[in-house]
Amino acid sequence: MKQMFIVGNGGPEMLQLRESPDPMPGAHELRVRVRASGVNFADIMARQGLYPDAPKKPCVVGYEFSGVVDAVGAGAAPEWMGKAVFGLTRFGGYADTVVVPQAQVFAKPAQLSHEQCAAIPVNYLTAWQLMVIVGSLRADETVLIHNAGGGVGLAAIDIARHIGARSIGTASARKHAFLKERGLAEAIDYTQGDWRPELMRLTGDRGAELILDALGGSHWKKSYQALRHTGRLGMFGISSATESKLPGPLRLLSVVLGLPLYNPISLMNDNRAVFGVNMGHLWHEVEKIRVWMGALLQGVEDGWLRPHVDCSFPLERVGEAQAYIEARRNTGKVVLTVE
Repeated sequence: MKQMFIVGNGGPEMLQLRESPDPMPGAHELRVRVRASGVNFADIMARQGLYPDAPKKPCVVGYEFSGVVDAVGAGAAPEWMGKAVFGLTRFGGYADTVVVPQAQVFAKPAQLSHEQCAAIPVNYLTAWQLMVIVGSLRADETVLIHNAGGGVGLAAIDIARHIGARSIGTASARKHAFLKERGLAEAIDYTQGDWRPELMRLTGDRGAELILDALGGSHWKKSYQALRHTGRLGMFGISSATESKLPGPLRLLSVVLGLPLYNPISLMNDNRAVFGVNMGHLWHEVEKIRVWMGALLQGVEDGWLRPHVDCSFPLERVGEAQAYIEARRNTGKVVLTVE
């Protein structure tokens, strides 16, 4: 099997392709020959030494895959053999072969490609948890989606349309036309200055009921201030840490120094709520994830869930794929492909 390792902290030069013997599935596990893997911002932060959940280096990251089952472990359902599937893996996705528990695997919808299926697990499950499970978004409410052109952003637009809620997103101007075609009601160009005055104008100076913020640090303060009363702030990343010029883990310093201080009294007085989402800490809740994925797969059948792949790179060119995301060039998902 081929795997792309992170061999140290730093730039794309720290990515190294290695070969090793094929793994064998254990009890209740499936072996999948990967056709496509998702690339996520957490993978980039792991390479930079900014992701505390990453395995000790050298390591193989990657949370999601799509491919074909070619071996079944003891106790796993034999009917999975030869099936096209997609699913979640606790690292190891940057490879041409993965071994995963059967419970983390789902049948691939026939109408979607392997690349599209690799765009579903992390992005859509994160957006579903943010908006439906914890965020409780309603049809008569407004959601502000930061980085609306990213993978989670496009998933959030699909879910907002499905719910019937009004969606407003921040993104660079070149992405606005595409985002509105996808269903975004209003777009704000964050590169032209503070986005908050425009949000307040669009909401009659009331703010949004739900804000999705993966930026982190001082950005969370501004997002909290932009909430309408009864509003909820969903935090799910600290991508702003990668913008710091400080070396290594010191990049997190600016994020920590800018963190907001929430306390129960102010939350009660403001009638607002804050919550966090980290799919990487839900491996013990696979039953819940299967229920959520069931709702999302129904969305594929009903036509409202439309995974969009911006571009794909061969596994060997993962450094280019990550650089493409770091430069904020992508609109939607970036995936790796295996011949």
